[in-house]
Formats: sequence, structure tokens, C-alpha cells
Amino acid sequence: MNINFTPIMKYIPFILGGIVITLQVAVTGALFGSILGLLFGLSSRKKGIAGRAVKLFVDFFRGTPIVFQLMFFHYGLPQITGWNPTVFTTAAIIFSLNSSAYLAEILRAGIESIDKGQIEAAVALGVKKSDISLHIIIPQAIRNVLPAIMNEFITLTKETSVISMIGGSDLVRRQSIVSGTTYHFFEPLIIVGVVYFLLNIVLSTIGKRIERKLNYD
Repeated sequence: MNINFTPIMKYIPFILGGIVITLQVAVTGALFGSILGLLFGLSSRKKGIAGRAVKLFVDFFRGTPIVFQLMFFHYGLPQITGWNPTVFTTAAIIFSLNSSAYLAEILRAGIESIDKGQIEAAVALGVKKSDISLHIIIPQAIRNVLPAIMNEFITLTKETSVISMIGGSDLVRRQSIVSGTTYHFFEPLIIVGVVYFLLNIVLSTIGKRIERKLNYD
């Protein structure tokens, strides 16, 4: 067994610099994905054009690989639109939309799990629809599906590794550069694997604490 970290020691800061890119994409995708996912989750329950449009959107982003979505947006659309987005812009938009599609389905399930009697009682008392959504539906839906939401965020963080396919300078891309320079592949991969593992441990811990807090309240 030939494992030697010495040749790559000076490259470790370069590899770890990819954490910033990874977190920027993951946090942006999680933030906007959550907002859009909540809106789509509420809209998907409506009948008519709005509900069908949301369903089509969700089916597209859930039914195609995220690598395809990135490459289609980054390389395909500029051919017909003339707009050439940066790698980060592409990654932020696609991960936000992709995450929102999965969160829409998760939140829709959470909304449907709420006792309809609560909503009917609120309507009977004359509570406005906006207040019913804000104070009854949304808090309970999030509480009901919080573990699934945290799993989506963890998955999102891991999936950011594919931005290397469009030239993103994330952890995986930097590992590839170092491996090609030093001809040492195992050691850089170990470093990247440990970083992803630790990031997701932190996310899992945060999710469990939030879940305990909500259950306690």
C-alpha cells in the first residue's frame, strides 16, 4: 500500500478553498429553494392552470439529472438567448430550482397531513386565508416534514460537487486539479471525502436540534 500525503501537503489549502464555493452554492440553493418550494407546495394544491404548471415544473426538475439541468442552462440556453451566465449564477439558479421542486413535494405532503378540521374551524371563525396559511398551515407542515427537509439540504450539499462539470472551482474540481498535478489520486479524494462527511454531520446535528426544539415547543 502506497499512501503518501507529503506531495500534496502544499495543495491542501487550495483544496479546502473549494469549501467556500460549495457552501455558497449550497446556502443559496437552500435559501431560495425553500422560499420557492413553499410557494410551489401551496400552489400545487390548487386546481387549474397554476396547479398544472407547478406540477409540470416539479416533474421536470425531479425527472431529469441535475447535471443535465446545469449543462442545459449553462451551455444550451446561451446558444439561443445570447446570455452567458457565470458558473456561480448557473449553479445558484439550477440548485435553487431543483431544490424547490423536491421541497414542493415534501411540503405538499406536510400540508396534506394537517388535520382539515383545524382549517375548517379557522374558516368558520372568519380567519383570513393568508393568516390560515401563515399561522396554521405552514408552521405545522414544516414541523411534520422537517426530517425530510433536512435530508434535502444534506443531499443538496453533496450534489454541489457536480458544478465541476461546468467549470466550478469547488472541492471536487480542485481535487481533480491536484490529482492531475501530483499524480496522487487517493490522498486528495480522502481529504475531500472527509470535508463532505464533516459538513453533513454538522447539518444533521443542526437539523436534529431544530427538530427537538420544535417538538419541545
